[in-house]
Amino acid sequence: MFQLNKKHSIQYFESSYLSGCDFLTHAFCTRLGGLSEEDYKSLNISFKEGDLESRVLQNWNRLAMAFAIPLENFLTLNQVHGDDIFVIKPYGDYLPSDGALNYDAIVTPRENLAICIKTADCVPVFIVDRSKKIIAAVHAGWKGTALEISANVVRLLLDKYGSYPRDILAAVGPSIGLCCFEVDEDAADSFRNQKDHGEFLFAGNKPGKWIVDLAEANRRQLIHCGIPEENIDICSLCTSCRQDLFFSHRGSGGITGRQLNFIMIKGEAPCRVMTIGDEYPKIQ
Repeated sequence: MFQLNKKHSIQYFESSYLSGCDFLTHAFCTRLGGLSEEDYKSLNISFKEGDLESRVLQNWNRLAMAFAIPLENFLTLNQVHGDDIFVIKPYGDYLPSDGALNYDAIVTPRENLAICIKTADCVPVFIVDRSKKIIAAVHAGWKGTALEISANVVRLLLDKYGSYPRDILAAVGPSIGLCCFEVDEDAADSFRNQKDHGEFLFAGNKPGKWIVDLAEANRRQLIHCGIPEENIDICSLCTSCRQDLFFSHRGSGGITGRQLNFIMIKGEAPCRVMTIGDEYPKIQ
């Protein structure tokens, strides 16, 4: 079950499945609580969509202060709609020498690192081995979903870390729903090699058009990897229908911001937090 919560001005959703893990902090943020205006109103966290850089930076500062996480502890990717996975070791340097983070998923057992996914219709998926304390954040657009990126992440956990499917929890966050996501024949073809594709791929109202339920496609991938259905939490909100809560690339015609989704393993406090009045804490 997903619940809407608020820290200071920041409104965000939490999965009750993941909230039951006391070693985690996570949030599927909404578009509410920031300072951006017009098409980017209000908590846009992307510098690449045309918003003023100063406002985006202020939005990041609000997020960091609300969750008491230093800005430098947030890690974002240059999401490229593929299926490459960035694996981060528990200690030591982890950034590639060229600085290019061209990935669509992160897996790590590292503490105090908030791994992030930016969305505006694509599916954010958090995957957690609650026994070994390993987390993953997945960006599953339609191309990544067609490449089975969520399944690939689970297979990596099983093969590299020796995870057991019964120990894995997953939360599939807010994304565009089947009510609003129509694709052409070529895109539809890319899903037809997946098991149970008839459960998430449906004929559209026009010839050559198809409807894809991206959240259900990712859920099916997780199940086929052995994760029990009762370990998978899925959000039913459609980002295109609920533009009062979320940015939606398709719903807005392509001019919009991005909301943040992050998950982090708690460690020793990375900073001291001092509250100033009733508004925002100051990170020292």
